[in-house]
Amino acid sequence: MKSQNQHWYRKIIQQYYHGCSTADFDLMMSTFVPDVVHYFVDHSPVRGAAALANYWVKVGPKTQASWTLDHILVQEPEAVIEWSMPWTPPQDQKRQVLRGTEWYLFKDDKIAEIRSYHNNYYLHDPKNLELWDFPYEARGYLRQILK
Repeated sequence: MKSQNQHWYRKIIQQYYHGCSTADFDLMMSTFVPDVVHYFVDHSPVRGAAALANYWVKVGPKTQASWTLDHILVQEPEAVIEWSMPWTPPQDQKRQVLRGTEWYLFKDDKIAEIRSYHNNYYLHDPKNLELWDFPYEARGYLRQILK
């Protein structure tokens, strides 16, 4: 398979991660479409470029988090990555690495959607088994409610 490490999407995601890691609002804004949506497994989605940049400006420094893009696969207009995040959980203040994966949807060479999956020990809760408020059925995903 041809390496995708030089794909334009990798550069955009790395700029976004650098902005998140340094709380650089303007750098993050430069990577988003205005109506970007970021879906999470542990809370409601963040909608809109300014709201998402502000979210990371507030959250990143609280946990001393920084993000690294470890691996990428691209099939335009999407990319999927694996990431690593060194951070310090507020619960025990012990530095550790959290790993996860994200799916990106691009529009006009900017990030339009992020779907973030990770299994954070500190967020174990049955409601965190899928993305919150993600339109699974509308997108054709299997949607099964267990009772």
